[in-house]
Amino acid sequence: MNYDAKIDVRENELIEPAGNPLALDLDQDRASRRRVWIIAGLAIAALIGIWFLLHRGGNEVADKGNAQIPVVTVIVPGKTTIAGQINATGTLAARREMPVGSVGEGGQVRAVLVEPGDWVAKGQVMAVVDRSVQTQQQASQSAQVGVAEADARLAQANLDRALKLVDRGFISRADVDRLTATRDGAVARVAVARASLRQQQAQNARLNILAPEAGLVLERNVEPGQVVSGGSGVLFRIAKGGEMELRAKLSEDDLAAISVGVPVKVTPVGSAQSFTGRVWQILPVIDPTTRQGTARVALDFDPALRPGGFASATIDSGTVIAPMLPESAIQNDSKGSFIYAVDAKGIAHRRPVKTGLVTAEGIAVTSGLVGPERVVLRAGGFLNDGDRVKTKLIADGK
Repeated sequence: MNYDAKIDVRENELIEPAGNPLALDLDQDRASRRRVWIIAGLAIAALIGIWFLLHRGGNEVADKGNAQIPVVTVIVPGKTTIAGQINATGTLAARREMPVGSVGEGGQVRAVLVEPGDWVAKGQVMAVVDRSVQTQQQASQSAQVGVAEADARLAQANLDRALKLVDRGFISRADVDRLTATRDGAVARVAVARASLRQQQAQNARLNILAPEAGLVLERNVEPGQVVSGGSGVLFRIAKGGEMELRAKLSEDDLAAISVGVPVKVTPVGSAQSFTGRVWQILPVIDPTTRQGTARVALDFDPALRPGGFASATIDSGTVIAPMLPESAIQNDSKGSFIYAVDAKGIAHRRPVKTGLVTAEGIAVTSGLVGPERVVLRAGGFLNDGDRVKTKLIADGK
Protein backbone atom coordinates (compact mmCIF):
# COMPACT_ATOMS: atom_id res chain seq x y z
CA MET A 1 0.00 0.00 0.00
CA ASN A 2 1.48 3.22 -1.11
CA TYR A 3 1.48 6.46 0.88
CA ASP A 4 -1.35 8.09 -0.93
CA ALA A 5 -3.55 5.13 -0.33
CA LYS A 6 -2.99 5.28 3.37
CA ILE A 7 -3.81 8.92 3.50
CA ASP A 8 -7.11 8.36 1.72
CA VAL A 9 -8.00 5.54 4.03
CA ARG A 10 -7.44 7.66 7.11
CA GLU A 11 -9.43 10.56 5.71
CA ASN A 12 -12.21 8.19 4.93
CA GLU A 13 -12.07 6.88 8.48
CA LEU A 14 -12.15 10.36 9.89
CA ILE A 15 -15.03 11.54 7.74
CA GLU A 16 -17.18 8.52 8.31
CA PRO A 17 -18.05 9.16 11.99
CA ALA A 18 -19.50 12.57 11.13
CA GLY A 19 -22.35 10.85 9.31
CA ASN A 20 -23.02 8.53 12.22
CA PRO A 21 -26.82 8.05 12.83
CA LEU A 22 -26.43 8.09 16.63
CA ALA A 23 -25.08 11.66 16.61
CA LEU A 24 -27.97 12.86 14.51
CA ASP A 25 -30.51 11.37 16.89
CA LEU A 26 -28.95 13.15 19.85
CA ASP A 27 -29.20 16.54 18.14
CA GLN A 28 -32.83 15.98 17.25
CA ASP A 29 -33.63 15.04 20.85
CA ARG A 30 -32.07 18.22 22.14
CA ALA A 31 -34.03 20.37 19.67
CA SER A 32 -37.30 18.63 20.60
CA ARG A 33 -36.71 19.24 24.28
CA ARG A 34 -36.09 22.94 23.65
CA ARG A 35 -39.31 23.24 21.65
CA VAL A 36 -41.26 21.50 24.42
CA TRP A 37 -39.90 23.87 27.04
CA ILE A 38 -40.62 26.90 24.88
CA ILE A 39 -44.20 25.76 24.24
CA ALA A 40 -44.72 25.00 27.93
CA GLY A 41 -43.41 28.45 28.90
CA LEU A 42 -45.69 30.14 26.39
CA ALA A 43 -48.69 28.16 27.69
CA ILE A 44 -47.90 29.08 31.28
CA ALA A 45 -47.55 32.76 30.31
CA ALA A 46 -50.87 32.60 28.46
CA LEU A 47 -52.59 31.02 31.48
CA ILE A 48 -51.16 33.70 33.78
CA GLY A 49 -52.36 36.43 31.42
CA ILE A 50 -55.85 34.92 31.18
CA TRP A 51 -56.05 34.60 34.99
CA PHE A 52 -54.97 38.22 35.42
CA LEU A 53 -57.48 39.45 32.88
CA LEU A 54 -60.31 37.45 34.43
CA HIS A 55 -59.63 38.64 37.96
CA ARG A 56 -59.10 42.23 36.93
CA GLY A 57 -62.30 42.30 34.88
CA GLY A 58 -64.30 40.75 37.74
CA ASN A 59 -63.10 43.44 40.11
CA GLU A 60 -64.05 46.14 37.63
CA VAL A 61 -67.55 44.67 37.26
CA ALA A 62 -67.91 44.46 41.03
CA ASP A 63 -66.67 48.00 41.43
CA LYS A 64 -69.06 49.17 38.72
CA GLY A 65 -71.97 47.35 40.39
CA ASN A 66 -71.15 48.91 43.73
CA ALA A 67 -70.90 52.34 42.15
CA GLN A 68 -74.46 52.01 40.75
CA ILE A 69 -76.07 51.39 44.18
CA PRO A 70 -77.46 54.78 45.41
CA VAL A 71 -76.69 56.14 48.84
CA VAL A 72 -79.75 57.48 50.67
CA THR A 73 -80.15 59.31 53.96
CA VAL A 74 -82.41 57.53 56.44
CA ILE A 75 -83.95 58.44 59.78
CA VAL A 76 -85.38 56.34 62.61
CA PRO A 77 -88.43 58.38 63.75
CA GLY A 78 -89.37 56.58 66.97
CA LYS A 79 -92.46 57.97 68.73
CA THR A 80 -93.06 61.53 69.90
CA THR A 81 -95.72 63.39 71.86
CA ILE A 82 -96.84 65.93 69.30
CA ALA A 83 -98.72 69.10 70.16
CA GLY A 84 -101.01 69.62 67.21
CA GLN A 85 -100.92 73.04 65.61
CA ILE A 86 -102.75 74.31 62.57
CA ASN A 87 -101.39 77.37 60.81
CA ALA A 88 -103.83 79.59 58.99
CA THR A 89 -104.27 83.11 57.68
CA GLY A 90 -107.28 85.36 57.52
CA THR A 91 -108.75 88.84 57.70
CA LEU A 92 -109.42 90.89 60.82
CA ALA A 93 -112.95 92.26 61.18
CA ALA A 94 -115.45 93.49 63.73
CA ARG A 95 -117.12 90.55 65.41
CA ARG A 96 -120.50 92.29 65.16
CA GLU A 97 -120.31 95.08 62.60
CA MET A 98 -123.32 97.41 62.68
CA PRO A 99 -124.08 99.66 59.69
CA VAL A 100 -125.89 102.87 60.66
CA GLY A 101 -127.97 104.99 58.27
CA SER A 102 -130.84 107.44 58.23
CA VAL A 103 -134.09 105.87 59.37
CA GLY A 104 -136.31 108.99 59.25
CA GLU A 105 -137.61 111.05 56.37
CA GLY A 106 -134.20 112.68 56.24
CA GLY A 107 -133.00 116.19 55.68
CA GLN A 108 -129.85 118.24 55.60
CA VAL A 109 -127.05 117.28 58.01
CA ARG A 110 -126.22 120.16 60.33
CA ALA A 111 -123.38 118.58 62.33
CA VAL A 112 -121.40 115.34 62.63
CA LEU A 113 -120.44 114.66 66.22
CA VAL A 114 -118.17 111.56 66.03
CA GLU A 115 -115.06 110.43 64.19
CA PRO A 116 -113.67 106.97 63.34
CA GLY A 117 -112.00 105.53 66.43
CA ASP A 118 -114.42 107.21 68.86
CA TRP A 119 -116.39 105.18 71.38
CA VAL A 120 -120.14 105.83 71.51
CA ALA A 121 -122.89 104.87 73.95
CA LYS A 122 -126.21 103.37 73.00
CA GLY A 123 -128.57 106.11 71.76
CA GLN A 124 -125.81 108.72 71.46
CA VAL A 125 -126.35 111.32 68.72
CA MET A 126 -123.79 110.84 65.97
CA ALA A 127 -125.10 113.36 63.44
CA VAL A 128 -127.69 116.15 63.69
CA VAL A 129 -130.19 116.63 60.86
CA ASP A 130 -132.05 119.91 60.27
CA ARG A 131 -135.60 119.78 61.70
CA SER A 132 -136.94 123.32 61.30
CA VAL A 133 -139.90 122.23 59.16
CA GLN A 134 -140.63 119.22 61.32
CA THR A 135 -140.64 121.41 64.43
CA GLN A 136 -143.38 123.57 62.97
CA GLN A 137 -145.35 120.49 61.96
CA GLN A 138 -145.09 119.20 65.50
CA ALA A 139 -146.32 122.51 66.90
CA SER A 140 -149.27 122.42 64.52
CA GLN A 141 -150.16 118.91 65.54
CA SER A 142 -149.91 119.88 69.20
CA ALA A 143 -152.45 122.64 68.53
CA GLN A 144 -154.75 120.11 66.88
CA VAL A 145 -154.67 118.11 70.06
CA GLY A 146 -155.81 121.19 71.99
CA VAL A 147 -158.71 121.78 69.56
CA ALA A 148 -159.84 118.17 69.83
CA GLU A 149 -159.70 118.28 73.60
CA ALA A 150 -161.83 121.48 73.64
CA ASP A 151 -164.44 119.87 71.36
CA ALA A 152 -164.51 116.85 73.64
CA ARG A 153 -165.07 119.01 76.72
CA LEU A 154 -167.93 120.87 75.02
CA ALA A 155 -169.56 117.64 73.93
CA GLN A 156 -169.31 116.27 77.45
CA ALA A 157 -170.91 119.43 78.90
CA ASN A 158 -173.83 119.28 76.46
CA LEU A 159 -174.43 115.67 77.37
CA ASP A 160 -174.36 116.42 81.08
CA ARG A 161 -177.00 119.20 80.71
CA ALA A 162 -179.21 116.96 78.60
CA LEU A 163 -179.14 114.23 81.20
CA LYS A 164 -180.45 116.68 83.82
CA LEU A 165 -183.34 117.76 81.59
CA VAL A 166 -184.40 114.38 80.33
CA ASP A 167 -186.06 113.52 83.62
CA ARG A 168 -188.21 116.68 83.41
CA GLY A 169 -189.32 115.81 79.94
CA PHE A 170 -187.71 118.77 78.17
CA ILE A 171 -185.35 116.54 76.13
CA SER A 172 -186.19 113.27 74.55
CA ARG A 173 -184.18 110.11 74.91
CA ALA A 174 -183.18 110.38 71.20
CA ASP A 175 -181.55 113.77 71.84
CA VAL A 176 -179.59 112.25 74.69
CA ASP A 177 -178.34 109.46 72.43
CA ARG A 178 -177.28 111.97 69.77
CA LEU A 179 -175.37 114.06 72.30
CA THR A 180 -173.70 110.93 73.66
CA ALA A 181 -172.47 110.01 70.18
CA THR A 182 -171.21 113.55 69.66
CA ARG A 183 -169.26 113.31 72.92
CA ASP A 184 -167.80 109.93 71.98
CA GLY A 185 -166.70 111.23 68.60
CA ALA A 186 -165.01 114.22 70.17
CA VAL A 187 -163.13 111.99 72.59
CA ALA A 188 -162.01 109.77 69.71
CA ARG A 189 -160.74 112.79 67.79
CA VAL A 190 -158.67 113.72 70.84
CA ALA A 191 -157.06 110.28 70.79
CA VAL A 192 -156.34 110.59 67.06
CA ALA A 193 -154.79 114.02 67.50
CA ARG A 194 -152.62 112.83 70.35
CA ALA A 195 -151.47 109.79 68.35
CA SER A 196 -150.58 112.03 65.41
CA LEU A 197 -148.59 114.25 67.76
CA ARG A 198 -146.66 111.29 69.15
CA GLN A 199 -145.97 110.09 65.62
CA GLN A 200 -144.62 113.50 64.70
CA GLN A 201 -142.45 113.56 67.79
CA ALA A 202 -141.06 110.09 67.00
CA GLN A 203 -140.29 111.09 63.42
CA ASN A 204 -138.51 114.19 64.61
CA ALA A 205 -136.50 112.15 67.08
CA ARG A 206 -135.43 109.82 64.26
CA LEU A 207 -134.06 112.67 62.18
CA ASN A 208 -130.82 112.63 64.14
CA ILE A 209 -128.45 109.69 63.49
CA LEU A 210 -128.17 107.70 66.74
CA ALA A 211 -125.87 104.86 67.81
CA PRO A 212 -127.94 101.65 67.97
CA GLU A 213 -125.47 100.03 70.41
CA ALA A 214 -122.40 100.99 72.38
CA GLY A 215 -119.22 100.37 70.45
CA LEU A 216 -116.32 101.65 68.40
CA VAL A 217 -116.90 103.88 65.36
CA LEU A 218 -115.14 102.28 62.38
CA GLU A 219 -116.33 104.44 59.47
CA ARG A 220 -117.86 107.87 58.85
CA ASN A 221 -119.44 108.45 55.44
CA VAL A 222 -121.35 111.71 55.97
CA GLU A 223 -120.42 115.38 56.10
CA PRO A 224 -122.27 118.55 57.23
CA GLY A 225 -124.50 119.98 54.50
CA GLN A 226 -125.15 116.56 52.99
CA VAL A 227 -128.81 115.68 52.42
CA VAL A 228 -129.65 112.25 53.77
CA SER A 229 -132.68 110.01 53.69
CA GLY A 230 -133.61 106.37 54.11
CA GLY A 231 -131.98 105.57 50.76
CA SER A 232 -128.67 107.28 51.47
CA GLY A 233 -126.93 104.05 52.42
CA VAL A 234 -124.51 103.46 55.30
CA LEU A 235 -123.43 106.66 57.06
CA PHE A 236 -121.48 105.08 59.93
CA ARG A 237 -120.15 101.63 60.85
CA ILE A 238 -119.82 100.55 64.48
CA ALA A 239 -118.07 97.54 66.02
CA LYS A 240 -120.48 96.47 68.72
CA GLY A 241 -118.68 96.55 72.06
CA GLY A 242 -115.38 97.04 70.19
CA GLU A 243 -115.12 93.25 69.80
CA MET A 244 -112.90 91.99 66.97
CA GLU A 245 -112.39 88.65 65.27
CA LEU A 246 -110.14 86.85 62.82
CA ARG A 247 -111.89 85.09 59.97
CA ALA A 248 -109.36 82.30 59.42
CA LYS A 249 -109.45 80.27 56.20
CA LEU A 250 -108.91 76.53 56.76
CA SER A 251 -109.02 73.39 54.66
CA GLU A 252 -111.73 70.79 55.22
CA ASP A 253 -109.30 68.50 57.08
CA ASP A 254 -108.18 71.29 59.39
CA LEU A 255 -111.76 72.35 60.11
CA ALA A 256 -112.56 68.79 61.14
CA ALA A 257 -109.62 68.82 63.58
CA ILE A 258 -110.73 71.87 65.59
CA SER A 259 -113.78 72.75 67.68
CA VAL A 260 -115.41 75.79 69.24
CA GLY A 261 -113.45 77.04 72.24
CA VAL A 262 -109.92 76.00 71.22
CA PRO A 263 -107.26 78.67 71.87
CA VAL A 264 -105.73 80.57 68.97
CA LYS A 265 -102.64 82.75 68.75
CA VAL A 266 -103.14 85.66 66.31
CA THR A 267 -100.34 87.83 64.91
CA PRO A 268 -101.26 90.79 62.67
CA VAL A 269 -99.06 91.35 59.64
CA GLY A 270 -96.35 93.91 60.34
CA SER A 271 -96.67 93.53 64.11
CA ALA A 272 -94.43 91.63 66.50
CA GLN A 273 -97.24 91.49 69.05
CA SER A 274 -99.48 88.43 69.30
CA PHE A 275 -102.99 88.19 70.73
CA THR A 276 -104.80 85.24 72.27
CA GLY A 277 -108.34 84.42 71.22
CA ARG A 278 -110.69 81.48 70.93
CA VAL A 279 -112.69 79.95 68.12
CA TRP A 280 -116.27 81.02 68.76
CA GLN A 281 -117.90 79.88 65.52
CA ILE A 282 -117.12 77.51 62.64
CA LEU A 283 -119.13 78.40 59.57
CA PRO A 284 -121.00 75.39 58.11
CA VAL A 285 -120.37 76.29 54.45
CA ILE A 286 -117.30 75.25 52.40
CA ASP A 287 -116.32 77.39 49.43
CA PRO A 288 -116.71 75.06 46.40
CA THR A 289 -113.96 76.92 44.51
CA THR A 290 -111.19 77.05 47.11
CA ARG A 291 -112.38 74.04 49.17
CA GLN A 292 -111.86 76.10 52.32
CA GLY A 293 -114.07 77.04 55.23
CA THR A 294 -113.98 79.80 57.84
CA ALA A 295 -113.29 79.65 61.55
CA ARG A 296 -114.17 82.84 63.43
CA VAL A 297 -111.76 83.67 66.27
CA ALA A 298 -113.00 86.10 68.93
CA LEU A 299 -110.50 88.76 70.07
CA ASP A 300 -110.69 91.50 72.68
CA PHE A 301 -110.31 95.06 71.48
CA ASP A 302 -106.82 96.38 70.93
CA PRO A 303 -105.71 99.35 68.78
CA ALA A 304 -103.32 97.06 66.91
CA LEU A 305 -106.25 94.95 65.65
CA ARG A 306 -107.48 96.91 62.65
CA PRO A 307 -110.49 95.58 60.75
CA GLY A 308 -109.62 94.71 57.17
CA GLY A 309 -106.03 93.87 58.09
CA PHE A 310 -104.32 90.53 57.43
CA ALA A 311 -103.14 88.22 60.23
CA SER A 312 -101.72 84.75 60.77
CA ALA A 313 -103.08 82.29 63.29
CA THR A 314 -101.78 79.24 65.14
CA ILE A 315 -104.61 77.00 66.34
CA ASP A 316 -104.17 74.33 69.02
CA SER A 317 -105.60 71.04 67.71
CA GLY A 318 -104.69 68.68 70.59
CA THR A 319 -101.82 66.19 71.10
CA VAL A 320 -101.00 62.71 69.78
CA ILE A 321 -98.25 60.12 70.40
CA ALA A 322 -96.98 58.90 67.04
CA PRO A 323 -93.92 58.75 64.78
CA MET A 324 -93.12 62.11 63.25
CA LEU A 325 -91.37 62.55 59.90
CA PRO A 326 -90.13 65.57 57.99
CA GLU A 327 -92.25 66.52 55.01
CA SER A 328 -89.48 65.40 52.61
CA ALA A 329 -89.84 61.77 53.76
CA ILE A 330 -93.52 61.48 52.81
CA GLN A 331 -94.44 60.96 49.15
CA ASN A 332 -97.87 61.18 47.54
CA ASP A 333 -99.40 59.79 44.37
CA SER A 334 -102.79 58.62 43.12
CA LYS A 335 -102.77 55.78 45.68
CA GLY A 336 -102.21 58.11 48.63
CA SER A 337 -99.33 58.88 50.99
CA PHE A 338 -96.37 56.50 51.34
CA ILE A 339 -92.78 56.25 52.56
CA TYR A 340 -89.78 54.05 51.70
CA ALA A 341 -88.45 51.88 54.55
CA VAL A 342 -85.06 50.15 54.18
CA ASP A 343 -84.70 46.63 55.62
CA ALA A 344 -81.57 44.98 57.07
CA LYS A 345 -80.47 43.77 53.60
CA GLY A 346 -80.50 47.27 52.17
CA ILE A 347 -83.71 46.83 50.17
CA ALA A 348 -86.14 49.78 49.97
CA HIS A 349 -89.80 48.88 50.40
CA ARG A 350 -92.72 51.15 49.64
CA ARG A 351 -95.10 51.41 52.59
CA PRO A 352 -98.47 53.22 52.58
CA VAL A 353 -99.08 55.54 55.54
CA LYS A 354 -101.72 57.85 56.90
CA THR A 355 -100.75 61.29 58.15
CA GLY A 356 -102.19 63.31 61.00
CA LEU A 357 -101.17 66.51 62.73
CA VAL A 358 -98.94 68.91 60.84
CA THR A 359 -96.51 71.00 62.89
CA ALA A 360 -93.46 73.13 62.24
CA GLU A 361 -91.26 70.16 63.28
CA GLY A 362 -92.86 67.60 60.98
CA ILE A 363 -95.91 65.49 60.16
CA ALA A 364 -97.37 62.85 62.47
CA VAL A 365 -97.87 59.38 60.93
CA THR A 366 -100.99 57.83 62.43
CA SER A 367 -100.78 54.43 60.71
CA GLY A 368 -98.38 52.42 58.57
CA LEU A 369 -95.32 53.16 60.68
CA VAL A 370 -94.31 51.83 64.11
CA GLY A 371 -91.22 53.91 64.86
CA PRO A 372 -88.00 51.81 64.72
CA GLU A 373 -87.97 51.56 60.91
CA ARG A 374 -85.27 53.17 58.82
CA VAL A 375 -87.14 55.63 56.62
CA VAL A 376 -85.67 57.30 53.55
CA LEU A 377 -85.46 60.98 54.39
CA ARG A 378 -84.88 62.43 50.94
CA ALA A 379 -84.86 61.32 47.30
CA GLY A 380 -87.73 58.90 47.88
CA GLY A 381 -89.28 60.08 44.64
CA PHE A 382 -86.39 58.50 42.69
CA LEU A 383 -86.73 55.04 44.25
CA ASN A 384 -88.81 52.03 43.29
CA ASP A 385 -90.09 49.25 45.49
CA GLY A 386 -87.34 46.62 45.82
CA ASP A 387 -84.37 48.86 44.93
CA ARG A 388 -81.08 48.10 46.68
CA VAL A 389 -79.61 51.11 48.47
CA LYS A 390 -76.81 52.10 50.79
CA THR A 391 -77.93 54.01 53.87
CA LYS A 392 -76.56 56.97 55.78
CA LEU A 393 -78.26 57.31 59.17
CA ILE A 394 -78.86 60.69 60.83
CA ALA A 395 -80.49 61.31 64.17
CA ASP A 396 -82.54 64.51 63.84
CA GLY A 397 -83.82 64.51 60.29
CA LYS A 398 -82.02 67.70 59.31
